[in-house]
Amino acid sequence: MIDKIIYEGKELAIIIRASFKKEGIEFFTPDTFSQQLGYMNRPEGYVIEPHRHNLVPREVVMTQEVLFIKSGKVRVDFYDDEQNYLQSSILLKGDIILLAAGGHGFEMLETSEMIEVKQGPYVGERDKVRFDPITAENAVFK
Repeated sequence: MIDKIIYEGKELAIIIRASFKKEGIEFFTPDTFSQQLGYMNRPEGYVIEPHRHNLVPREVVMTQEVLFIKSGKVRVDFYDDEQNYLQSSILLKGDIILLAAGGHGFEMLETSEMIEVKQGPYVGERDKVRFDPITAENAVFK
């Protein structure tokens, strides 16, 4: 199953649930995203030809990140660009989320392990704006 978090026509996040399965290949992101996220399910013996990637200059103007939930239970809160809270989702072991736009925050509902992948180089505090989170009582699930 795929959940897309959309606000005012802008894709804020894509959640690929651990239960997602299909044959072949599917990319969940449009070509314009600076972080590309795809899924492959190939049969035994299938060959992906050896290849290398060309040096292609790219300009990244906004960090997009992917989180792999290795264990636990995590609430993710979504915000618009003006830091207004929008809604929340629960992520479980095996879920993957691409955070593409807007703001986000997390609360670990259980001890959790996550693996994060994002563009670099990291530029420290210039990389983000921090703001106050919502309380658990104010979380809205759609």
